Amino acid sequence: MVPAEDIGGAGGDDGGEDAVGDTAEDGVETAGKGGKKKLDSGTVTYDARSLMINGKRELLFSGSIHYPRSPVEMWPDILKKAKQGGLNVIQTYVFWNIHEPVQGKWEFEGNYDLVKFVRMVQENGMYVTLRVGPFIQAEWNHGGLPYWLREVPDIVFRSDNAPYKKHMEHYVTKIMKKMKEEKLFAPQGGPIILAQIENEYNHIQLAYRELGDSYVQWAANMAVGQNIGVPWIMCKQKDAPDPVINTCNGRHCGDTFGGPNKPNKPSLWTENWTAQYRVFGDPPSQRAAEDIAFSVARFFSKGGSLTNYYMYHGGTNFGRTSAVFTTTRYYDEAPLDEYALQREPKWSHLKDLHKAINLCKKPLLTGIPGVQRLGAETEVRFFEKPGTDMCSAFIANNHSTIETTVNWRGQNYFLPPHSISVLPDCKTVVFNTQQIVSQHNSRNFVISAKKLNWEMSPEPIATVVQVPVNDRQLQELYGLLKDKTDYAWYTTSIELGPYDLPMKENIRSVIRIPSLGHAMAVFVNDEYIGSQHGSHAEKGFVFEGPAKMKIGTNHISLLCMTVGLPDSGAYMEHRYAGPRTVTILGLNTGTIDVSQNGWGHRAGLNGEKLEVYTEKGAQRVKWTKASGKGRALTWYKTTFDAPPGRDPCAIRMTGMGKGMVWVNGISIGRHWMSFLSPLGQPTQSEYHIPRAFIKPKNLVVILEEEPADPKDIEIVTVNRDTICSLIEPDYPPHVKYWDRKGGKITPAPGKSLQPSALLNCPNYKKIKAIEFASYGNADGFCGAWRMGQCNAPESKKVVEDHCLGKTICTVPIDPNLFFKAGDACPGIKKTLVIQAVCGF
Repeated sequence: MVPAEDIGGAGGDDGGEDAVGDTAEDGVETAGKGGKKKLDSGTVTYDARSLMINGKRELLFSGSIHYPRSPVEMWPDILKKAKQGGLNVIQTYVFWNIHEPVQGKWEFEGNYDLVKFVRMVQENGMYVTLRVGPFIQAEWNHGGLPYWLREVPDIVFRSDNAPYKKHMEHYVTKIMKKMKEEKLFAPQGGPIILAQIENEYNHIQLAYRELGDSYVQWAANMAVGQNIGVPWIMCKQKDAPDPVINTCNGRHCGDTFGGPNKPNKPSLWTENWTAQYRVFGDPPSQRAAEDIAFSVARFFSKGGSLTNYYMYHGGTNFGRTSAVFTTTRYYDEAPLDEYALQREPKWSHLKDLHKAINLCKKPLLTGIPGVQRLGAETEVRFFEKPGTDMCSAFIANNHSTIETTVNWRGQNYFLPPHSISVLPDCKTVVFNTQQIVSQHNSRNFVISAKKLNWEMSPEPIATVVQVPVNDRQLQELYGLLKDKTDYAWYTTSIELGPYDLPMKENIRSVIRIPSLGHAMAVFVNDEYIGSQHGSHAEKGFVFEGPAKMKIGTNHISLLCMTVGLPDSGAYMEHRYAGPRTVTILGLNTGTIDVSQNGWGHRAGLNGEKLEVYTEKGAQRVKWTKASGKGRALTWYKTTFDAPPGRDPCAIRMTGMGKGMVWVNGISIGRHWMSFLSPLGQPTQSEYHIPRAFIKPKNLVVILEEEPADPKDIEIVTVNRDTICSLIEPDYPPHVKYWDRKGGKITPAPGKSLQPSALLNCPNYKKIKAIEFASYGNADGFCGAWRMGQCNAPESKKVVEDHCLGKTICTVPIDPNLFFKAGDACPGIKKTLVIQAVCGF
């Protein structure tokens, strides 16, 4: 790959309007009607203004979608919705630890079929950014690095270290060769237009000193030497060596990005965080659609040409794939939620933004930029071509709480707080980032099955009889588990005489165990005495609990657990977990340290070895009817019928503590209901069961680590059939009603520019009821509206007349429709609020 100016005639400003590619909204509209836009693949170059694909400048709207986080059966629907949302690029990491879990043994089948995923993106008319890493972080187990890499002698991850560089280069070469053989790079006619090496290395570079600096140079040279024919990028890497492009990650790169480190590189935004990933113990996390839209409009108004939403669809961390303490659900607040349902208004508001920016495409990519301050907190950024009427503008109100009206070029423009208005012709407002004219929705969980018939089978508590002493002291947990399981037994025994035990009834011995994490259940003489865990912020903890000791042999059994491997920071290969010391307090003979008493160690549980979570394995143990709260460390199983319909499915784990869930032998991830957020609620209650995993009759098996009762667990279906609209009279008409014809912005044929509520049912459903309608001053949010003191009495009837029985409907804000006998509450600003329910 070489920059555009080194090629000659490959594009650049000389190309003028002819060097600008087709507008992405054309692809969006055809995709929405079932069509597919053909990719214009070819040579990929760049200059300071943008990437150029086959000599044409492009505005690129990208979304992160990770192939292992959704079943392959879901990919077509997810990618179709991404395309309909206005994306023309899909970004994905490549996950080394799923492709080479054992050194030298490669896996690219089923859900790990990277080639199939990339081709499917191309079939949907979109490009691909391939983030090769190999360190990816991504809240993914071990940051994507395979565990076996940790055991390579003398290795230091992500440093100028010969063993690491050897394995890294071998991996990168393997992936690049595979992509070349499948002809997936743009110059070969494929969709891949960018590749990324390393990931946010500036965060830790100083920790490695000069070995960090030289590593960056080596990584860039190694990547470029792959000769893949498309540019390489490094995100958050200020010193990215030429010709690698440095890019921005964050929420507001239009303001925080220092810009390309060389004047010939474009401004690219590789991670625009659509919310925040969640760890167990977190409260809910959100990011408003209005704030995302503002940040994107600002970035493009400052010369940016690519933004990527991280995540556009987060999906699910199935099995044991999540990083340390990360929830099974990933980036549920993305435009497509965990179940791949459109989260409104985020999905539609961003789709509208993409349409608005694409209407500005030619001025953005070929015009001369300018900036004009209009006030202390207001400004206009514009792009125009002298001597022509080509001009686009972004008028911004940067004040976070005060609305304002500004005058620019003889025309007044109203600006809500913290908003940007987009003017594709420097005259007409087609979109405002704060004014959402698209619909809202609310997610519903509908019970499909409850009061299930549960059976239980206790996991044997290991002692030195089953797990004999094999080391004098406590072994480190990561090395013991080798990332094959979350669980390891530590066993020992101690002989106590009658004079060792406390003489008084109100005194009991106590066992104290400081641990480096992540969690632990403690058993003394087969009796569960308690559990303890760390957190994402502080992995370590100290367990303390009363232990009933007896005369003679006392068995101490520790079930130590990890909750994912670390995924960030320097010197990851030196991280450790597990118990540090074990002491017994309160004995007549004083405190006894049994840390070097001689310990037995065994990775894994008996039920895991027997695969009791499968139909065949479940027959290898005895099951009894579950009645009441079971003891700690118990397996539970039941069956349920496939829920009718096509809506996504989940299991709601009410009443459970911590463990794992399998459906038809497939792990759907870790559950952790007992780790409450500061708000007193579990971080995650529902766990996705993809339809692809479901049969007519389904086996559910749960490993529960804590005393629990499964009686309140429910199988639910998920929908977003509650749709809403909130429109004010000063909102702009929907951007879809505007076209660019002959360089001019004109209304689309047959479209009214009157502000209107627009409702659209998902999945071919129809509006079956209007639950709420108010033309007045109602307040609240979708799913929980409240009437104000002003409301037109005709509101519900007007909406029903326009919408009932339809898949799509439009309700104009027309006072004459709602107030037949005149305005009943003059002087009050009116808002049209609608809540409808969709169904078949």
